[in-house]
Amino acid sequence: MTSDSLPFVQGAEYLSHAAQTAISSQIKSQIEDVDQLIENVSGAIKLASSVSSSRELTQLPASSCASTLEIDSETKESWRDLGLEAIANNEVAVLLMAGGQGSRLGSSDPKGCYNVQLPSSKSLFQVQAEKIIKIQELAKQRYNKSELPTINWYIMTSKPTRHATESFFVSNKWFGLNSDQVTFFNQGTLPCFNLAGDKILLESENSVTNAPDGNGGLYKALLDNKILEDFQNKNIKHVHMYCVDNALVKVADPTFLGFAINKKFQIATKVVRKRDAKESVGLIVMDKANQKPCVIEYSEISEELANKTEPEDSSKLFLRAANIVNHYYSVDLLTQMVPKWSSSQQYLPFHIAKKKIASINEKGQFVKPSEPNGIKLEQFIFDVFPSVDLETFGCLEVERTEEFSPLKNADGAKNDTPTTARRDYMKLGTKWVKENGGIIQGDDLVEVSGLTSYNGEGLEFVKGKVYANGEQI
Repeated sequence: MTSDSLPFVQGAEYLSHAAQTAISSQIKSQIEDVDQLIENVSGAIKLASSVSSSRELTQLPASSCASTLEIDSETKESWRDLGLEAIANNEVAVLLMAGGQGSRLGSSDPKGCYNVQLPSSKSLFQVQAEKIIKIQELAKQRYNKSELPTINWYIMTSKPTRHATESFFVSNKWFGLNSDQVTFFNQGTLPCFNLAGDKILLESENSVTNAPDGNGGLYKALLDNKILEDFQNKNIKHVHMYCVDNALVKVADPTFLGFAINKKFQIATKVVRKRDAKESVGLIVMDKANQKPCVIEYSEISEELANKTEPEDSSKLFLRAANIVNHYYSVDLLTQMVPKWSSSQQYLPFHIAKKKIASINEKGQFVKPSEPNGIKLEQFIFDVFPSVDLETFGCLEVERTEEFSPLKNADGAKNDTPTTARRDYMKLGTKWVKENGGIIQGDDLVEVSGLTSYNGEGLEFVKGKVYANGEQI
């Protein structure tokens, strides 16, 4: 083999024959069509450097949307019952994206292992596991089942986090869950490229430099790891997907499930109301040209459109549905579409991120650059939204203070820190205690365990009792 056989690998001409053979074999096992991949990367680079989209964007139609902030309690209760019924019938699975490490939090552990210093010292994984346990119990009680229903929990990790995540679950005795209801699987990877996008980078003479393929890699991972087959074998019909870093996530939220089931949506998404016109969040909107749902970045809309308000209510922004990566999928849709979403750039284009990537340079030398020298490729989970018919897509607005507090930054940042996550979690529990007649001293906050209450129910026992700061209930 000569270097001519690896023209798309940076520094290949400096490799030994054996190293070239190893690299060629590795690339063939990972990439079906290298030329097509390079062409797609080139297209992603051009798209990233182009002028912002000129698409005409508007709100989703009213038939696609609902808001838990505005609907009547009877409707909410009926949706909740539908969701609990699906859970009681073992038709619901939870899909967790947990491939990230807590590097920005100063931790090398998987982010789900992180402890935001709640009084109980529970990790994010434990908080979420206990929500699953509680909602299983509530579904059993509501539908008088003789046995506790099972919510299967599918956890997508990455290669760097897989072992640590599994070990964490084992050492914590699965947080009270049955081990056979938890399934781990890895997201895929994509090779890193030079800035021109025409050569793959090497991390060593025998190995390509790879990076996780983004949350859009979920679809291919479902296919490659036979998760879809598992859904079918277990008669799972509904999937709730979310990200591990949301401290307030309602895991397997029956109201959200019931909303989607009642409306016969194939995909649905939760959103929170955008704080103000300048908040840097993606938005769920409709592309007027093709009448399809999509997600746009805040940078893709004009200042005028960002500041536009509702004609009937100037207190609301016109485009305000902030994406929190919290979705519902029907298994029928996943079975039908995942093979397409996994294989075609039509549905999942590449997005590029320029990074400093330790790798072999053009002269065959291994370098640790001080400036960005390469491209990492990502696919985004929401890029499949335009592939579904508008009438099968739903959007449910929820209260931010009750459902969304992401953990992304170390303490010292303005938002989304361990301190804000802890505060938001405890403020919600404190609100529930007060609503049930509990007495909290001054501005103190208490922690309500997910095993005690899923959403503020079952707290009648706190009436008249006095709770001090940091107390656990």
